[in-house]
Amino acid sequence: MSTLGLLFTVTALALIGWFVARARAMQFAGFGRRSGAGAMHHGWRVAAFTALPPLIFLSAWGVISPALVTDRVLATPAATALPPPGYDRATILAEARGLAKGERPGAFHPLSRALAPAYAVAQTRLDWIATAAALLLGLAGGTVAFARVRADFAAHVSVERLVRSIFLAASLLAVLTTVGIALSLAWQGGRFFAIVSPLDFLFGTRWSPQAIDPRDPGASLGALPVFWGTFLIGVVIAMAVAIPFGLGAAIWLTQYARVSTRRRVKPALELLAGIPTVVYGWFAALSVAPAIRSLGVALGIGSASGESALAAGLVMGAMIIPFVSSVADDSLHAVAVALRDGSLALGATPSETIRHIVLPAALPGIVGGVLLGVSRAIGETVIVVMAASSVAILSADPFAPATTVTRQIVDLLTGEAVFDSAKTLAAFALGLVLFGVTLALNVAALGIVRRHGRAHG
Repeated sequence: MSTLGLLFTVTALALIGWFVARARAMQFAGFGRRSGAGAMHHGWRVAAFTALPPLIFLSAWGVISPALVTDRVLATPAATALPPPGYDRATILAEARGLAKGERPGAFHPLSRALAPAYAVAQTRLDWIATAAALLLGLAGGTVAFARVRADFAAHVSVERLVRSIFLAASLLAVLTTVGIALSLAWQGGRFFAIVSPLDFLFGTRWSPQAIDPRDPGASLGALPVFWGTFLIGVVIAMAVAIPFGLGAAIWLTQYARVSTRRRVKPALELLAGIPTVVYGWFAALSVAPAIRSLGVALGIGSASGESALAAGLVMGAMIIPFVSSVADDSLHAVAVALRDGSLALGATPSETIRHIVLPAALPGIVGGVLLGVSRAIGETVIVVMAASSVAILSADPFAPATTVTRQIVDLLTGEAVFDSAKTLAAFALGLVLFGVTLALNVAALGIVRRHGRAHG
């Protein structure tokens, strides 16, 4: 049975269990007079015990089944002709797997076509085993839960514990994902720094990963120009656009706009956050970048480039406006009305009240929003890939080409370089630095916003 069909079957069993358990619980004395609330809990408990065991099993099975299928294929006589473990062997097995699943129209290696039937047989057999095991788990779980449908059983306590466990598992999954990313980057980054000195990497001024000297790889992997380009595009230029426009929009919406106007304008402003970044990148590459280059040429700037820092930074700043505006809007709204009214009552004008009362009181929250915007900007990939340059230079000229950490990671991991080479490992080192910076910015921003919320809560 296909995965989709199996999920549909498990869902159907859970729904059947819900209806049957609820109907049985409604027959007990007292459930009818309580609007069926207790019966609903019994129904949800049976549905959960029917659905969760097979779903957990299928999640684990999806991880281990490819290895089981490969082991069965390797045990066939045709697999004896496979080369030793390595790239060629993995390629042949991948082609055979694609042929068996119908994902490839053909294969380059004849051995792949010979192994494809064995893959199909092994996959089909294990799929049926998984189907039988999942259905048995669902039926067993539902039966055990249905046996506890009694008037003296507190089903609501069990359901609450189950819901709490699900939320705890979701929280732990998010934390463990972050920890896993950090450990992976630290491990690969450590391998890189075993080849290249951290000082050479962090403070070197020559970035040329395409021409690395094996005797001194650190001489070509100085990432300071990359970090400078990231700072120039994502912090200086992008935030020079996002902060004035985002903060100005928040001030106008909270202090001057009518309620009806705010109701229409605020959703329109927040639509900018929903536009895919590839659209921003396309706009930057095809519209903004040529216009910036033409402006630089008209001004007599010889360094004007079609992949300038200014083009990428301006569009990135427009993308960040909703982030800054949204947090600033919440912070301005959190300022006590009595402060503003007291200032106006003492004769201050609305603009003076905003400058001297409202903005200082909301400043911590606004700073937190700006830090979140900076974190979002320096981690942006699509815009800089489409609009920024791949050349890393130390220049404060916004019309000159510039690159970023994310652009270099994409370039380094694209192609056929050896994974253990200094060039490929440099991408993990860049990612480690970027992860550390964005994590620090997010923690600082959340801390500032949380303290601001307590102060005005």
